[in-house]
Amino acid sequence: MRTLVYSIHGFDKPFLEMAANDKHELAFTKEPLNENTADLAKGYEAVVLFTSDRGTAQALEKQAAHGIKYLALRSAGFDHVDLAKAKELGMKVAYVPSYSPYAIAEHAVALMLALNRKLILGQELMNQNNFILDQLVGFDLHGKTVGIVGTGKIGGAYTRIMHGFGCKLLGYDIEQDQELIEDTNISYTSLERLCEQSDVISVNCPLNVCTKHMFNKEIFSKMKKGVMFINTARGGVVNTNDLIDALDNGIIAFAGLDVYEYEKPIFFYDHSGKALEDRLFEKLRSYPNVLITGHQAFLTNEALKGIASTTIANLDAWERNEISENEL
Repeated sequence: MRTLVYSIHGFDKPFLEMAANDKHELAFTKEPLNENTADLAKGYEAVVLFTSDRGTAQALEKQAAHGIKYLALRSAGFDHVDLAKAKELGMKVAYVPSYSPYAIAEHAVALMLALNRKLILGQELMNQNNFILDQLVGFDLHGKTVGIVGTGKIGGAYTRIMHGFGCKLLGYDIEQDQELIEDTNISYTSLERLCEQSDVISVNCPLNVCTKHMFNKEIFSKMKKGVMFINTARGGVVNTNDLIDALDNGIIAFAGLDVYEYEKPIFFYDHSGKALEDRLFEKLRSYPNVLITGHQAFLTNEALKGIASTTIANLDAWERNEISENEL
């Protein structure tokens, strides 16, 4: 199947080529999909999209006019594609529902530990030959209350890790995982109660109409003062302006973020030597108690292999005129 892969990067191209194994005619472009680049897909049957692409109604209309029938998303999230418009145009859309939940869960733990034990500051002081420890005091995670918002595969993996730390676990999800309850003794509760009681809050839920700006001024005001806030889910789940206010007033003592509400023009690109035209992001990364990574939580060999194999499997099913088990 002639397929154009948008937003290709050096880290994922080898995995896609290996998974395809010459079964499909893959072409690659570093350009992200948007209204201005939709015409690049002329002459192809399918496109492969990443989280940095914009599958807007206008972009999809242009691609449908060029004969694009299939959209393979190499991500677990699908908030970057107008699914209603795709359905209207008769386009099939499939995603990668699961690859390595451990990759993202472990990254969330890495952010938490780096912030708590002040590893970045410690390295900076050491590079200055300053070995005084006064600024590097952290706290034991053992016995602390950790709130997990979203206990699906990623949230579940994170829950099991924090259970190993000896933490008290609170969960919030539209569905309770009975196996997770049995394995970790997690207690499901309301979002409000979770915020009131948690020392650490980890966000692991998808972005949709129900979770857009779930974390806003009202919810932040219910949090325990001095809480640690970790978000490896989607930037849009958090109202960034309200997050900054919560940092300023001391409600949030530490924030570890792998995602950002307005990340698309910033993340996955090299802006070296250029000024970022995003004052909100500049403000956010200026805090010494905020640690931001550029949407890299998924970035392990195991996860990349899983994403590529499922993406190609979706294309395989369509080439056989079958329904992919991962269609949305």
